[in-house]
Amino acid sequence: MQTISKQSGVGFILKQGEYLKVSGPKGQQVSDMVLFNKNDKREKISSGKTLDFEESILISKDNFLWSNRSNKMMKIIEDTNGRNDFLLAPCSPETFKIMYNKEDYHPSCFENLYTNLAKFDIEPDEIPTAFNIFMNVQFEKNGKIIVDPPFNTPEDYVLFEAKMDLIVGLTACSAEDSNGGSFKEIQYEIFKELP
Repeated sequence: MQTISKQSGVGFILKQGEYLKVSGPKGQQVSDMVLFNKNDKREKISSGKTLDFEESILISKDNFLWSNRSNKMMKIIEDTNGRNDFLLAPCSPETFKIMYNKEDYHPSCFENLYTNLAKFDIEPDEIPTAFNIFMNVQFEKNGKIIVDPPFNTPEDYVLFEAKMDLIVGLTACSAEDSNGGSFKEIQYEIFKELP
């Protein structure tokens, strides 16, 4: 079990056929995840392809996460919370200036992703829209997006299976609205076989 401290992130390799389990040990905490093909980093996770091919904006158990080249990158084997987001970009310094009116430095998922993926020669401009694990985005009839507090509990988790060799970026999200106003750690485990 590995722990990602609040408002921070990690980058690591996940091999094809391995399993990744992500959880929030204190509940109500979002985790942003991005994926790159380890053997060709130009191939990366795609929100648009995933929503298109899975025919849903709510991605959960038995759905696949697809790449910009229309290849399966991961399958969601289990999702005990059942609510994730694949519409909103990782929070960035601009997020806090534009949406929170914060001029001072604020940690962000965008920064935590690109700084932890730099060791794999991934540049900031290459960071795609993240798969936001546990993020509770709601939609009004007129199309307005509302970010409500996540409702994942300490017992909830999402279990993924890698469908190719991957570079994974994973965060403990830094946006107040996404996490009900507080920040907590995220935990993850890698398994060779189904746990």
